[in-house]
Amino acid sequence: MSDRPGWDAIERALAPLYPETEPTRWRAEHPWSLGGPDALDGVSAYPRTDPVPHWHYVGYGMTELYEKEWDDPEESGWGFEFTFRLARAARDTAAPRWPVDLMQNLAHYVYQSGEWFTPGHTVKTNGPLAPELADSAIRAAGFVVDPELGPIDTPFGRVSFLQIVGLTMPEYRTARGGKLLAMLAGLADRLPLYVTDMHRATLVPEPKPQATWPSWGGGLRGRA
Repeated sequence: MSDRPGWDAIERALAPLYPETEPTRWRAEHPWSLGGPDALDGVSAYPRTDPVPHWHYVGYGMTELYEKEWDDPEESGWGFEFTFRLARAARDTAAPRWPVDLMQNLAHYVYQSGEWFTPGHTVKTNGPLAPELADSAIRAAGFVVDPELGPIDTPFGRVSFLQIVGLTMPEYRTARGGKLLAMLAGLADRLPLYVTDMHRATLVPEPKPQATWPSWGGGLRGRA
């Protein structure tokens, strides 16, 4: 019997997409379970050529990979794993490391704060998503259901796949207030599979300022 049944369930979900593709793999050097900063135990990146060349990153660690530790029998861990799709040149054979760090940072936030992301949430980053691309206009992110990976059942409960999508600041401001999914649906022809291209320009104009009223509460959901 496998000593990582949750991990294996994720691998089985990826197998129909990548039956003969060996991904680039990263394993945590300092895992959270041992007091380190790495909230994810690992990340895999699969090279794709369709519908546009890109890397498909998949994380392991937001759910229960090895044994059942959470009280909810219907859901595994936080209930989702992060994914990310990064545009690449067709000749590129080395997956960049920085998306792994991005996924680790988002996972660390969830574990540390007890708040998590769901489809439609947005987050602004302190600079471009890729620190080495200082001139990139992609300086925020939104979250959608990965368009190719549906929910799966694992021995430890249900798991969904939450894709990180890079946004420009005008897109981020347009998407706030629960408008992300509608905005991305309107851009789907120009963002196939919601692949993040760090070199693209914004796809929406700057939204007009709107009057705002004081509000209380809201934000990300907390979980006991």
